[in-house]
Amino acid sequence: MISGFIGNNGEDRASEYLINKGYEILERNWRTKDGEVDIIVKKDDYLVFVEVKTLPNATKDMLLSVLNQKKLSRIVKNSKRFLINHRQYSNSYIRFDVIILDMQGYPCVYHIENAFTE
Repeated sequence: MISGFIGNNGEDRASEYLINKGYEILERNWRTKDGEVDIIVKKDDYLVFVEVKTLPNATKDMLLSVLNQKKLSRIVKNSKRFLINHRQYSNSYIRFDVIILDMQGYPCVYHIENAFTE
């Protein structure tokens, strides 16, 4: 239960950050049978799929293990499913971002735009 609270609290903070940066929140915790996308936002011509990680005791090496290839592939797969179900975004540029919260040695909210690609 605690990790769920941390995740939801982190996603709340990340959502607030994105709204303050001019993004429109389209979905939070968008789920498929294969997993979920934490936050889906739109800004200008971009549709952005955002992975949120709250890592107060993590190091950069730990971050790399949390965001492994399997996890990133699942996000890409789920984003494709979102696009199939939401054709109105088919002409948007697609981007995958990561927001890291509370990681030692980084800002409280560290936003990595274009963090990975398919």
